[in-house]
Amino acid sequence: MYNRPLNVARTTLFWRRLFAVVFSSSSLLSSFASQPARAQVNQYCQLSSATAQEKENLRLSAFKSNQNAQARYQKILQQQAQELGKCRTRTWPQIQAIWLRLYPCDIQPGIIDHVMDRIVNGGYNQVYLEVFYDGQVLLPRTSNRTVWPSIIRTPGAENIDLLSVAIQKGRQRGLKVYAWMFTTNFGYTYAQRRDREAAIARNGKGQTSLYVVDNGSQVFIDPYNLQAKRDYYQLVQEVLRRRPDGLLLDYVRYPRQAGSDSIATKVSDLWVFTPATQEALFKRAQNYKGLDLIRRFLSKGFVTAGDITEVDKLYPREGEPLWQGRIPPPVQKSIQPATYRQPLLQWELWQLAVAHAMQGILDFVTIASYPAKQLNIPTGVVFFPDGNQTVGQGYDSRLQPWDRFPTTLEWHPMSYGACGNVSCIVSQVQRVLSMAKPGTQIVPALAGQWGKSVSNRPALEVQMQALRQYAPQLKGVSHFAYSWQYPQNDSDRKFCRTR
Repeated sequence: MYNRPLNVARTTLFWRRLFAVVFSSSSLLSSFASQPARAQVNQYCQLSSATAQEKENLRLSAFKSNQNAQARYQKILQQQAQELGKCRTRTWPQIQAIWLRLYPCDIQPGIIDHVMDRIVNGGYNQVYLEVFYDGQVLLPRTSNRTVWPSIIRTPGAENIDLLSVAIQKGRQRGLKVYAWMFTTNFGYTYAQRRDREAAIARNGKGQTSLYVVDNGSQVFIDPYNLQAKRDYYQLVQEVLRRRPDGLLLDYVRYPRQAGSDSIATKVSDLWVFTPATQEALFKRAQNYKGLDLIRRFLSKGFVTAGDITEVDKLYPREGEPLWQGRIPPPVQKSIQPATYRQPLLQWELWQLAVAHAMQGILDFVTIASYPAKQLNIPTGVVFFPDGNQTVGQGYDSRLQPWDRFPTTLEWHPMSYGACGNVSCIVSQVQRVLSMAKPGTQIVPALAGQWGKSVSNRPALEVQMQALRQYAPQLKGVSHFAYSWQYPQNDSDRKFCRTR
């Protein structure tokens, strides 16, 4: 309201300070003009398209032997690795992983760099790298001491260790690289070995998984077979020589069948008809009556009152038939006629056969994860949330007892529900959370793409938002797969196309 006298000295000081700041900022800006632009990230730790393109331009220049570009490229990789780490610590979830398959064409210079750069651009800080699938392994031919062929069989590339290269390139960018492996699915090449015929799982119809899985490539083994266990143990050891940051065991189950065969309702549906599995089952008997009834049940699929009467006469000094886990009925019930005892005994024999099949899977997981345990390398198990369900008197044909997997392992439920919204996906995760013991690390796997719905599933960000709302305690989530995010790049790499 009133004119106040101007303090010339104070005003002069203000302008001097202002110009000092401006010129200081200008000099700072000019000094950074030759440096990579600071990465800009969104709420999912994804880099801006401009930042990603700048890095890609540097990568291309670097691989043309431009030494200045090489130095700047390495600098921007280091910078983005640090910023990715900081972003993930303050962003839900702390772990965001992606599933990746490599191809023989990826041995070409710069390809792995390009793939790993894209993964960082997407805000991911872990990679689940497929190292054993379809009966082949990601090991160099010259040092592949397993019974499976190497994925890379290109002439002249016998010494290229793509697994080691991918681990090194990932870590350079702040990524943890897990080795993702098929487990009880050994692949078609294993079935071609005549010296391994006894190791292939069979059901009571004389079938192997080659006859019940549509694509003809899945060969599931007998988890009780000693040779199969030795082969897989050696495979895990060879993979772990490359020191990945973790191990993921996938296909930890029996074959998934279609139609009415998707539910196992009788013993002939179970994969317990190989010598090793049957021998282990017979050892669960705790007296001769129990052993005799187990044999009869396997051979016919049922026991009759006549069988029970006959067994009683064969072993008159024994009481009730016994096997592991069976709690015999009270004495007054055990002396009832065989017709009265038959329904319970047949039901208990069915439960024994199912439990025995599941225990084979659990024991195989223990063996497969042991080498990683010795090296303090984290191990996870990958499973379907509905793979352990009962349906009436039957069981899901996969017989995947994930609710009994050790809590010392990471649990990776494949929450791939496809119902057009997030409800079925959330319910799958909630089922796992409700059955897991406290302290179990659960990392759900989601299927989809960023920014759009695909295969009757919402966009990944919609799925992520729903999971955060209903299960904020989750520390990690993974996305299946790189091939879904970058289908063109995946196809180009698969068929060695350059662009």
